[in-house]
Amino acid sequence: MTPLQEHKMLAKNNHDEDSRQSFVNDFRVHLSSNVFPGNFPAYYKRVLPQFLKNEKREPKNSNEIRKVMNKDPFYSFWSAMQRNSQEMIWSSVIDTVERQLDDLITKSKIEKPNGSLTLNPNLDIPKYNTAADIHLQPGAYHQQQVDNDVSAGAVYDKGTYIYSMGGLGTGNNAMGQITHGFFKSEFPKKEISKVLDMGCTIGGSVTYWAQKNPNVEFHAIDLGASVLRYGHARAEALGAEVHFSQQNAEKTNFDSESFDLVMSHILLHETSTSALQNIFDESFRLLKPGGIMMHLDLPQAHGVAPLESFLFEWEIYNNNEHFYGQLRKMDLVELCIKAGFNKDNIKPSSAGNFWMEEQTPYSSDDFVFPITLCIK
Repeated sequence: MTPLQEHKMLAKNNHDEDSRQSFVNDFRVHLSSNVFPGNFPAYYKRVLPQFLKNEKREPKNSNEIRKVMNKDPFYSFWSAMQRNSQEMIWSSVIDTVERQLDDLITKSKIEKPNGSLTLNPNLDIPKYNTAADIHLQPGAYHQQQVDNDVSAGAVYDKGTYIYSMGGLGTGNNAMGQITHGFFKSEFPKKEISKVLDMGCTIGGSVTYWAQKNPNVEFHAIDLGASVLRYGHARAEALGAEVHFSQQNAEKTNFDSESFDLVMSHILLHETSTSALQNIFDESFRLLKPGGIMMHLDLPQAHGVAPLESFLFEWEIYNNNEHFYGQLRKMDLVELCIKAGFNKDNIKPSSAGNFWMEEQTPYSSDDFVFPITLCIK
């Protein structure tokens, strides 16, 4: 496994930890490349013929396919192994972080930072963030076990790299590469001076933007103090100036019309129906006239064949991505109009891995992320 980019906040593996994490990564690659494809012959050769025999028609949607595929032995085997591999990710990196946690906390305390970190211990963490451990990460992204905790961020940094099988790049910044490349292509003459990244976790995306645009003022917000402490120290270690603050993207303390660009990277599917509208409303409020809202997230269900939709929805039912099921079916253009954007300035777009500005150890050239793109 190609190692993550070195920086002082990255928890260092010993020999056994490195071997264990490499095994989990290779196991997930094996499941993705060699086992997952077997779901298609299982469906077409066994499940679909039986459905046709019983119902005298093909399945109408992914829910009907789910009811029958869940009973198929091959799909059940793959699903169980996939779930097990997700749990193995966290168990393989938690020991590494816990062994070095005191040292990481010490390193996170920066006397003269270029950026800044502002935390709010009284912030109300919404239920959609506390109800379940997102992606099965123990404690999710907001939990704190000790004073000045950075463990959630440190675990996230190493764990999501394995989760993506290297697809996030050695800098864990592939999403930022994609939005940056897309933005530069779509708005080559657009000058920006102040940018906000919502739901930044450890700031992988916004840190990349800041590295590429050192003269721009970058702000990044998230609900979790632990990921923000880690993200701030990580950005400083990588030479990026970012101002991190603990805030809810539904309602921030920034002045109205103060940003040229408000963006997020796979935040929307971690929220709720009401929160999503609030985030679009807040994005509109924060943008200067002519400013741009750009939210990148996971694919929706519109126009996707039932079988492919069912397989893509595995994360919803098995990996604590509960709101993604609703998001896949929502009309995001309608939400943008309700937020105040003119219909003529709403441009649903998409950006694939081919927009990435650097190489990653493992990526799919044809994976495309929808982008909710609006101009105020």
